[in-house]
Amino acid sequence: MSEQTTDTAAISAEQVAEYLKQHPDFFTGNEYLLEKLYVPHQRGNTVSLVERQTSLLRQKNRQLHDYLGDLVGVARENDIQFNKTKSMVLALLEAETLDDVAVAIDESLCQDFHSDTTALILFSDQPDEQNNLRLVSHEDAAAVQPLTESSLTSCGNLSELQNQFLFREQAFKVKSAAAVPLVKGETLGILAIGSFDPTYFQSNQGTLFLDYIGQVLSRVVSRVLQARQS
Repeated sequence: MSEQTTDTAAISAEQVAEYLKQHPDFFTGNEYLLEKLYVPHQRGNTVSLVERQTSLLRQKNRQLHDYLGDLVGVARENDIQFNKTKSMVLALLEAETLDDVAVAIDESLCQDFHSDTTALILFSDQPDEQNNLRLVSHEDAAAVQPLTESSLTSCGNLSELQNQFLFREQAFKVKSAAAVPLVKGETLGILAIGSFDPTYFQSNQGTLFLDYIGQVLSRVVSRVLQARQS
């Protein structure tokens, strides 16, 4: 007799049946296999109630398993987002100058959150410019005034004029953007986040995270501006 192969592809139904006869307690300790077994209770063209119930329970089990997997995935993503956001907030809290604020925002949004460019526009009667930070008068910022009329973040496609004003030499690359108004008692300015991906920011996406960043940034900017004027 040739040596019996251990390859499951070569095991016959008769061998499986014989093995189970010799090991009637096989499923003790291997109960998980029972969930995968299909035992029909069909007589003629009729499917038994037990078989139908078993099929429905298995289907529901698969759905619950998939749902649990989705929940675990969302929890992991939220945990990652939280850690990135915490790092940004801590960097902002340590900022002592407007340049510190601009650097913290640009590094966090472009490196940790994979945006492509940022612009921090603050309203001031004393114009100034430092990298991605600009202090401009309300009159000079007329193009983005509609974006600051609400305290809520807007996402999607900006007008060509708004894109040009906010991102200047990068404007032709920016295909979608988020505009975050900065409000603390009064409108202080606007944070613009640009992406070269036209689908990165969409008009129907949630803005909870961006609104939160706007609230934190508004308070930090207000503090730094007051210290700058004193």
